Amino acid sequence: MRQEYNNSVIIALGGNAISPKGEAGTIQQQFAHTRRSLKAVMHFVRKKYKICITHGNGPQVGDELLRNELAADQIPPLPLGVLVANTQGAIGYMIQQSLQNALYAEASEREVVTFISQMKVDRNDPAIQNPTKFVGRRYTAEQARKLSLEQGWNIKEQDPGEWRRVVPSPEPLYIFNGKSIKHLYDFGTIMIAGGGGGIPAYNEPDGRLEGLDGVIDKDKTAALLGRIIRAREMFIITDVDNIFTNYGKPEARPIRTATASQIKAYLDEGHFQSGTMAPKIRAALYFLRHHGEKVVITSIARVEEALAGEAGSVLIND
Repeated sequence: MRQEYNNSVIIALGGNAISPKGEAGTIQQQFAHTRRSLKAVMHFVRKKYKICITHGNGPQVGDELLRNELAADQIPPLPLGVLVANTQGAIGYMIQQSLQNALYAEASEREVVTFISQMKVDRNDPAIQNPTKFVGRRYTAEQARKLSLEQGWNIKEQDPGEWRRVVPSPEPLYIFNGKSIKHLYDFGTIMIAGGGGGIPAYNEPDGRLEGLDGVIDKDKTAALLGRIIRAREMFIITDVDNIFTNYGKPEARPIRTATASQIKAYLDEGHFQSGTMAPKIRAALYFLRHHGEKVVITSIARVEEALAGEAGSVLIND
């Protein structure tokens, strides 16, 4: 019998939630962090939300690229689009199994499905020739210079003293099989889709699909997917409890509640870092423009309080 649900949500789970910076990133560590992350998702289950989860893959796809380089003389390297697909499957597996176990422990009959997602992009998107998306591990300036020379990588400074590889990040235009995702979502199946932002793909003039090397911003994909499934709420789970004005400065102040127009003004004034928080803010504004009612930005540890309106940054329409 079909169950009735009280609300609907798209959850954007950061890749660093599964593989935090500063750790080796062993599969045991990633499973442990995934299980911890899914405790937060269970709060939505208990409140009878329809749930779709997207996740980042920056650390994981960066490691896949490094494996490519290290093994290139013995195994043919895989293109970046295929590596995104690989990480979708691997991270989806960790999330799916961890969530299935959590559901089983509470005698819930809801099912979990991982969907390997392709995102339509413009093959002539200028971003393809201008790599900006950070992936992989963090390096010192000396390590970055060495890797740039040895491997031919594009490496940029993300935070003071921390350098990371950058790859192309085209704009997502459309998610293939969105109707199938929505059908399962409306039925109550917990969906894992758009992982790592989805696999970039474009249509040839004759209609054939071709993959493209790049990594799509997962928050943009989450906002687009949230529009397609008509989720009422969007939770962006990151490594801070709140967003701030003047982040990183002595005059920094947490934002508890703000309207879309207020947040847009803060964005235009440069309060959010271009490589980290600004894409999340743009995704939040897109979601609110297209059917969304509320966006919450917070950390894993504060999700339960955020659901009760007691934590996180809450963004609403004017």
